[in-house]
Amino acid sequence: MRTGWRRFLIGLLVLAPCTDVAAAQGVAERAAPPPNAHMTRYGSGWECDRGYRSDQGSCVSIDLPQNAYLGATGRGWECNRGYRKVDGACVQIELPPHAFLSRENDWACERGYRRTDQSCVAVAVPENAYLDASGDRWSCERGFRRTDDSCIPLELPPEGYVGRSGNNWECDRGYQKRGGSCIAVEVPANGYLDSSGRDWACERGFRREDRSCLAFRVPARGHLDYSGNRWTCDPGYRQQGVTCIEDKRLD
Repeated sequence: MRTGWRRFLIGLLVLAPCTDVAAAQGVAERAAPPPNAHMTRYGSGWECDRGYRSDQGSCVSIDLPQNAYLGATGRGWECNRGYRKVDGACVQIELPPHAFLSRENDWACERGYRRTDQSCVAVAVPENAYLDASGDRWSCERGFRRTDDSCIPLELPPEGYVGRSGNNWECDRGYQKRGGSCIAVEVPANGYLDSSGRDWACERGFRREDRSCLAFRVPARGHLDYSGNRWTCDPGYRQQGVTCIEDKRLD
């Protein structure tokens, strides 16, 4: 029994130095990044310095082509403004006449021109038209409408006016658009023009039927509802046909 215990203790003494050496070697390996590298924030490894990239356990310098700069990460490159990447190089962007550099390292046409292939072509604005907000399209002035590549005047019928868009027409209040004309709205007795001004509705206590407003009878213990075109029974009564009877279900 004692002999076995002694052997166990001797084994621990022999293994302890080996364990310490291995641990020390691991720490030394983690603490020794290659040239042009540094330990990561939490010390779990290393990463290359800005301007270098990892390559098979070492950090090699990033070769910047002409007219390039290091990107935000420091591990790649981008072309200067006015240049674009082409086969590992930065090639100057060729601007046609009436063009300017855009944000995306590309070019766009000046206002009044539109991009066609690799050139800027002037926008042909017809008479009674103007360049719209895009700068490469046109719209007709108020009171005109577009037809092919021109702007022609709106033909306003009597009792008509130029609409909100400026390129169409609407009828005055009390008239309806019908074809190319404005036709007067015929309001029957006990009717009135509705909020649109292009149709009619019946007064309270009347209902619309064809082209007329017909009065309807409200039975005893009944009243007009909120619409004014129907009736409902008073509280405590319910509808039966065209009358209101006591609602005994409430007893």
